[in-house]
Amino acid sequence: MVNQRHPNGRTTAGTTSSRASASTAGSVRQALLARAEIALVDVRPEGLFAEGHPLFAASLPLGRLEAEVFDRLPRRSIRVVAYGDSDEDTAAAVRRLRELGYRDVSALDGGLAGWIAAGGELFRDVNAPSKAFGELVAAKLKTPSIPAEGLAKVIADGGAGAGYVVVDARRFEEYAVMSIPTATSVPGAELVLRAGALAPDPATTIVVNCAGRTRSIIGAQSLINARIPNKVMALENGTIGWTLAGLELDHGRLNRAPIVPAEAERAQAAGWAVAARLGIGRVTPAELATLLADSDRTVYRFDVRTPEEYASGHLPGFRSAPGGQLVQETDWFAPVRGATVVLADDGGGRAAMTASWLAQMNWDVVIAKGAEAELAEGTAAPPATGDWVPARPPAPEIPLAGPGEVEAWQRAGTVRVIDIDSSPRFHAGHLPGAAWALRTDLPRLTRTTSGQHRTVLTSADGYLPAWAANDLISSDPGAAVAVLAGGTDGWTRSGRPLESSGGGKSGDGTLLSAPVDVYRRPYEGTGVDAALMQAYLDWEYGLVAQLDRDGTHGFTVLAP
Repeated sequence: MVNQRHPNGRTTAGTTSSRASASTAGSVRQALLARAEIALVDVRPEGLFAEGHPLFAASLPLGRLEAEVFDRLPRRSIRVVAYGDSDEDTAAAVRRLRELGYRDVSALDGGLAGWIAAGGELFRDVNAPSKAFGELVAAKLKTPSIPAEGLAKVIADGGAGAGYVVVDARRFEEYAVMSIPTATSVPGAELVLRAGALAPDPATTIVVNCAGRTRSIIGAQSLINARIPNKVMALENGTIGWTLAGLELDHGRLNRAPIVPAEAERAQAAGWAVAARLGIGRVTPAELATLLADSDRTVYRFDVRTPEEYASGHLPGFRSAPGGQLVQETDWFAPVRGATVVLADDGGGRAAMTASWLAQMNWDVVIAKGAEAELAEGTAAPPATGDWVPARPPAPEIPLAGPGEVEAWQRAGTVRVIDIDSSPRFHAGHLPGAAWALRTDLPRLTRTTSGQHRTVLTSADGYLPAWAANDLISSDPGAAVAVLAGGTDGWTRSGRPLESSGGGKSGDGTLLSAPVDVYRRPYEGTGVDAALMQAYLDWEYGLVAQLDRDGTHGFTVLAP
């Protein structure tokens, strides 16, 4: 029997609770190989998920399950196999999924220990399918690259802006935090559409970078596959490689590449030429309606344009998923392996290029026909505007406490406020005197009140605290638990201040749980230890061998 130590001290056996029916690792593997629809969900906090998980497992933390599950697992009859850090957590996830209407839910027999015992491979980090695929592309196609020192010399010699241009394929927000000197933001799916505006001269070399490797490789290879006339290279190891070479990054750059209308037609043709080679088709609105009406089929609908374009007008039912990030984060956007993916854009070739990569990753993908006319500027008015509104089950009705009431309890010393939002959000701003905890630790924490009379739970909007409070009261009807009305945002709207913290360690009086809810990526942000960055690169270089050992991916790589 394999024992697993929880960061907060719980020791649990790696066996499946009798309270939940079980699926063997072998049956999950068979479903993946058969391309049958299945969602393998890891209900541990993201930080623990990143320590090791099956290739196609999706992180769906138990503490956030109600807020995410309807969007991420849209069909209630889908086969869902769950595992967690303990039998108790796994059983709780299975039970909640069934309560929410999911009809085919089971626990992974033996959990991760059972997966390993059956010969299953574990992948570290997050977005492992996409990163492994990127490494496979680089290995198969020998994607051209330039080392950091080589690009630095080009920039120092004045080549950037003349013979070279550097384009950053990450999200704009990541680019603004840190970037290669002279780089311009061109997120992945935008490259074929916008690169020509930056490098109209075919003699100009285009260098594509990201933070590590995947988006550099996929971005550079997108341009190569689209057969643009320029020479294209990926920056070897991205901003991590730049930093490890002892070079300085820029911070706060805001340069974005424009869309040149004349380029849109060329980009559309280039994108469709690649998509056609993979047999990617289109679906009419009527055909899409038929797909959606099929109770045996999971269909994801994504708008692959920029978030700003999406907010200005999009097709109903289509969620914003900028193409580069969709390819990078397939496990987050589409946890149901074997599902159908429908993409939309306004005719700029972005859906076609995105679809080409998803098809190579063994997804059934099509493009919404007619979306171009509805989304293109100056034609029919877009039928929906604004940001995506998540589909969420209604929160339970539980006792609420207004900001004034909570403030009075705080002055009297008769309340403990616990914030169960993400730990980064807690550190950025929380109620004065509040503590932070993982939602899954609340039963333990509320059993010990340290002489205080009640507990008030909060998060930004108060949604998940309502579920947490309901669970606590259901297990102990006498529990003195309430939820802050309007959440932390409501506290702020009432004119009351927040306080921030510096991300203190467990035991400093603010963190009641180990902050494992969010995995800090070694390729995002600043101040990351060099050893962690190098270890991350070493892991990426080993992913192709892991794919071979795992054997469930079904990836193919299209030659340019």
